[in-house]
Formats: sequence, C-alpha cells, structure tokens
Amino acid sequence: MSMPGGSQEPRRRLTAPASGARGGWPPPGSRTSGAARARRTPASAAPAVPRRVRPWPAASRDRAATERAARAALEQGVRFRAVFLLLAGLILVIAMTDVLIGAAGLVHESGSRPLTPAEQDRYVKDEIAGRWRTWPATLVFPTELQYVGLGGAQQYARRIGLAPEVPCRAGTDAPVGTTLAEQGCRTLLRATYADQTSTFVITVGVAVLGDEERRMAATSRLAVDDRVGVRPVAFPGTAAALFGAAQRQRNAWIGVGPYVVFLTAGYADGRTREAVAPEEILHSELWPVAQSVAGRIARALGDEPSAVPQCTQGNVC
Repeated sequence: MSMPGGSQEPRRRLTAPASGARGGWPPPGSRTSGAARARRTPASAAPAVPRRVRPWPAASRDRAATERAARAALEQGVRFRAVFLLLAGLILVIAMTDVLIGAAGLVHESGSRPLTPAEQDRYVKDEIAGRWRTWPATLVFPTELQYVGLGGAQQYARRIGLAPEVPCRAGTDAPVGTTLAEQGCRTLLRATYADQTSTFVITVGVAVLGDEERRMAATSRLAVDDRVGVRPVAFPGTAAALFGAAQRQRNAWIGVGPYVVFLTAGYADGRTREAVAPEEILHSELWPVAQSVAGRIARALGDEPSAVPQCTQGNVC
C-alpha cells in the first residue's frame, strides 16, 4: 500500500555490480556473460586443436604431371633447336670457306703468271702426245721425204698411200702386238713410201701409247728380231702392189715420246727375204733409205715445239 505523498514505484535494492560486467550487465549467471568471458580468455589458454590437411583431388595431380611433361618437352625442343642451329652454322661456315677458297683459286688461275719449269715440261709432253690427233696426215706422213742416196745425192721418197687406222695387234706381228697391247697401245697409223727410183718400198707404222713411260716399258720388252715388226701395206696399181709379209727384208723400230715408229722395207719387184742373199742386203741402198724415211717421221713427231709459252696466258705475265 502506498504512502501518501510518496512515489508510486517500488523501491529498488541497490546492489553492487558484478566485477566482470560493465554497468552490471549482463547479469551474473547468464549465457551472455559466459560467452563474453570466453571471448576475453587469452588464446594461449585455449587447448590446441590439430588442423586436418585436405588432399588434392586426382584431377589436380594429373594436371600438374601434364604441365611438367610439357615443360620437359619444351626444354628438350629448345636444346634440339640449339644443336640444329649450331650444326647449320658450322655447315654454312664450311661452305662459305670452300666458296672463298674456290674463288681465290679462280682469281689466281685466271690471272696470268709465269709458268714453272715443271709446267713448261708438261706443256711440251702434252703437245707432243697429241700430235697424232691434231696434226693432219700430211704432217705425220709427209708426201715427200728427203734422204741421201748413193754418192751423197739428195733424193726424195714419195708417199704411195695411207692405210686406215687399225688396232695395234692388227697391224703388227703377234709378239709385237701383244707387248704393245699390254702397255695400253691406243692405235696404229701406217703409210707406205717408195724411193725415188721406185726400187724399194717402205711401210712406216706409228704406234700410239698413253705416255712416254708406257712407251719405254713397251720398247724395253720388244724382241730384237728383224723378222717381226709392223705389217706392210700394199696398194694395188703402185710400186707397193707386191709388198707383203714375205717380201719384208728387215724390220726395226724407233722410240720417241709416246710413240713407237716401226719400219719395214722390201723390193718393189716382189722378191722374198729368202730369195735375196744376206750380203746383197748388207751392201744394198735399201736399208739406209728405209732408216732415213722412218727417222725423219720419228724426229718430226718427237721434236719439241718451236715456241713454249712463258706464262699461263701466252707470253705476257
């Protein structure tokens, strides 16, 4: 019951606030106050809870392996490309070096310079070795050849005819042809001459070998036998019409350069070797005429050129 003149509110008990609450709130014993105390508790005071590590999914592992393989393949490709570029560079350098050396050699050869003694000697040998091809028949076998007759008279042997070119075996006797063939004889050229009186006939044969060394090897093995050598060439209707193998009185050869110059001689009347006494042959004019004719042909083929170039381009260096 209220007192007259007093307040209508009930009288509150003044109670001291709890030490853990500001302004007396929250009340002691409430859930809120417990949660607040838990928040104010230091972290070190709370017990440690182990954290669980979540494993990567399989898809992530496969993607990582694929990336590593791709990276390895890329690195290998880079290495291969570097090796390829290195090899290509080396090949290019070598090719450029060869080109430069060739260009330098071409410039050196294209410029005129003095010929060395060896080069001049080679020029002479090559010029002599090519005469059987480059010379006309009238130079190899002139239409007339001078010789010295009895009493020192100047006389001329005339060419009766030129034989077709034949293999060395076909134009010589078997032992001679075999020796020539073994040394690589290329061909045989032949022509027949008669002396100024048409008493004697002479067939001259030129066997062509590859070089002077082969010719020397061949002549060192030729038999010393005046019964074998070049086969005679007869020309019907001429002084040599009866000149055959049986009519040969003597045979011989002369070596010069790459050539073996053969000669064989007989009588124009067809006398055989057996029909002529040996002393008649020895004192006859036949053999000196034959030697003179063949010797002139051999000297012409083997003579050095009248002019040898002094430089690679003529005589102006």
